Amino acid sequence: MIYHVDKVSWKQTQGQLRQIRERVFVCELHLPKHVEFDQHDKTADHVLIRDENQQAVGTGRLCSDGLISRIAIVKDHRNRQAYQSLIGYLADLAQQKGLKEVFVQCILEEVPTFVKSGFSKQGGVFMEAGIPRQRLKCPASMINSEPFTMLH
Repeated sequence: MIYHVDKVSWKQTQGQLRQIRERVFVCELHLPKHVEFDQHDKTADHVLIRDENQQAVGTGRLCSDGLISRIAIVKDHRNRQAYQSLIGYLADLAQQKGLKEVFVQCILEEVPTFVKSGFSKQGGVFMEAGIPRQRLKCPASMINSEPFTMLH
């Protein structure tokens, strides 16, 4: 399957972005809705991934500090190609913006996988939505899409 990723405006596409994120994070993963949408949504760069039929199937965002977050792809399209397309686009966007490093805040169980893929730990463990997480960083030019799946 061929996927198309585009940078989109939160103001113009928030309905689609919200629908995907609610479906994945609130309905499937049972994260509180009030945690899902935050102050970063208005200022972050958002991307929307569409399938070959132009159906919106996923989203992600890049915050101004280099944080890659809210990676959500609907269940029928969770495959390596979709994640590679989405993460590759966000990595390119980070480099275009002149960011030297990108960050993720992953659940503790996924830390070893990200570390094997070139990320390093930054700071201590913290809680978000009742889930222990670790902030990890990686040079923007060396980001590897391999460890990525859904990432809040």
